[in-house]
Amino acid sequence: QVQLVESGGGLVQAGGSLRLSCAASGRRFSSYGMGWFRQAPGKEREFVAAITWSGDSTFYANSVKGRFTISRDNGKNTVYLQMNSLKSEDTAIYYCAADSVRAYSGSYYARDYDYWGQGTQVTVSS
Repeated sequence: QVQLVESGGGLVQAGGSLRLSCAASGRRFSSYGMGWFRQAPGKEREFVAAITWSGDSTFYANSVKGRFTISRDNGKNTVYLQMNSLKSEDTAIYYCAADSVRAYSGSYYARDYDYWGQGTQVTVSS
C-alpha cells in the first residue's frame, strides 16, 4: 500500500503560480504511475495530469496543457505539479493518486487509480 499526502495549495491571484507536492509513504513508489486530479464545487472530479513510473512520459488535460507541469522525484517519493498562469477556473481541490497497474503507460481515468490523497485546496482569485 501507499499513503499520499498533498501540500502546497493556497490562495493566489490570477496569473500567479503554485507548486503542489504529493509525498508518498511506502517502499514501491517508483513502481506506481502517478496522477493529479481536481474537483471544483458542484462538479465531477477531473483529470489534470499524469506521469509514468520513470517520469519519461507525461500527460495533460487540454485545459492545463502549456501551463502545468507534472514531475516526480523517486528518490524523495514525491510527485509535483507546477501550476503557472493560474486562472479562476483552476480553483478546486487537487488530489494526487497512485496507479499500481499502468505505471508504464499512465492513465487519464480516476477509476484506474488505487490510492488517493486527502486533497489540497487551490483558490485563484480574479
